[in-house]
Amino acid sequence: MNKNNKELSASAAGDVSLGGEILVHRLGFGAMRLTGEGIWGPPKDRKSALAVLRRAVELGVDFIDTADSYGPYVSEELIAEALFPYQAGLAIATKGGWNRPGPDQWTHDATPSHLRSAVEGSLGRLRLDRIDVYQLHIPDPAVSFETSVETLAQLQNEGKIRLIALSNVTREHIERARRIVPIVSVQNRYSFADREWDYVVDYCERNEIAFIPWYPLGAGKVAGQVLHAIANAHRASPTQIALAWLLQRSPIMLPIPGTSSIEHLEQNVAAASLHLTEAEYERLSAVPEPALSR
Repeated sequence: MNKNNKELSASAAGDVSLGGEILVHRLGFGAMRLTGEGIWGPPKDRKSALAVLRRAVELGVDFIDTADSYGPYVSEELIAEALFPYQAGLAIATKGGWNRPGPDQWTHDATPSHLRSAVEGSLGRLRLDRIDVYQLHIPDPAVSFETSVETLAQLQNEGKIRLIALSNVTREHIERARRIVPIVSVQNRYSFADREWDYVVDYCERNEIAFIPWYPLGAGKVAGQVLHAIANAHRASPTQIALAWLLQRSPIMLPIPGTSSIEHLEQNVAAASLHLTEAEYERLSAVPEPALSR
């Protein structure tokens, strides 16, 4: 899209409510890619990573998503280094429930003791007294799901968490969690060409729960000619079209495309003001879903 940088703003995507308490623009920023290779260790260019975070906020991004497992710890530390003291209205969401024994290695741990330690660690690294949105990163098959959610509810009652959310869950998980505590958002893998969780998006919309799609740009690898034809018609990039589709999919959609490049960040934010025709939206919706691994 040919846009002057001064005109770029995440506010063009509109807003979504998190639990009726926090209102954020519907185009956020995912901070996982700011870490080293394998989501492990520090970035190759720390100054560049900090600059990306600062530019995101300049462009109106007011929702930043991270996790203690990104690095581990590195992503949270970068956010605080770049943005603290945080400007009014900036919401930071983080997650817990994984251990990181090495690059590209993830092991479950959603025990009460681990989640308590994770929350305390995130509070310290982010320099917060209370985390705006805390997400259970993934259900732990070795731990009762209710026990994990109850631990987060206890931490909320203690004032360490403001709002509670889930990630990598089914509708059944959401319903079970909501019997314990209000759930304000759900983060699952989703894009126009990867719609395994369509029914969860629909459930979230009916229940006014924000849906945060991760890996929202991976669809560009499988959409082929349809995506590129629509991108050319809009003088946009394929990734911008993929984001525009998500924003039109549902009013509760909150994409969080991540990048370590200011140029790509600005391209992503430009997608906030891009609108697909109904025919273009339907053409993309009809793209066959690939067999993607978890």
